[in-house]
Amino acid sequence: MSAHIWWLFAVTVFFLSGTPGPNMLHALSRSVNVGFRRSTSAMAGCASALFFALVLSAAGIGALLAAMPRLFDIVRYAGAAYLIWLGIKSWRASGKGHLDAPAAISGHTPWQLYRGGFLVGISNPKLLLFAAAFFPQFIDRQHPQLPQFVILVATFLCCEIFWLCLYGLGGRGLATFLTRENTKRVFDRVTGVFFMAFGVVLLRARV
Repeated sequence: MSAHIWWLFAVTVFFLSGTPGPNMLHALSRSVNVGFRRSTSAMAGCASALFFALVLSAAGIGALLAAMPRLFDIVRYAGAAYLIWLGIKSWRASGKGHLDAPAAISGHTPWQLYRGGFLVGISNPKLLLFAAAFFPQFIDRQHPQLPQFVILVATFLCCEIFWLCLYGLGGRGLATFLTRENTKRVFDRVTGVFFMAFGVVLLRARV
């Protein structure tokens, strides 16, 4: 893989990762609710899910899902249901669980935050199909492919982690404006609507 090809991949992935989506919304909302430091566990979960999905795609799972629409639909429905459930949960929070509420914070262990981030990150099977179609465009067939996949996956992860941290820092700053219960309620409901919208979009997806 030439330096030119790698730069093209890195720039493309950088802007793709920065596009608002379930992972970034999750990092933002977690930072608002439990603080930036604690939300890093959720970010780690999102990043782990991305790594897992990319490795599966490199192993050919993405092509398998594309070839088996029914299996893809099962995974898609499960992911969409989880995102919609998150949206409903956020809507029903109605201003509760603010950063300054110790009882709410104590209910989020690092493992729970990590698990939640992982489930959000892995909920979109379209990522597998995207990676399966996207990665080969940057692979030089004349050279060993495994080292190239390692470089591409590492680059993708670095871009994703950068944006997760940036959104998380944005959430920390936003938390200072959400000290009033009414304002926090609006944030929770807007977050809920976006999660439900992501779930509906996923339901409408096709291979």
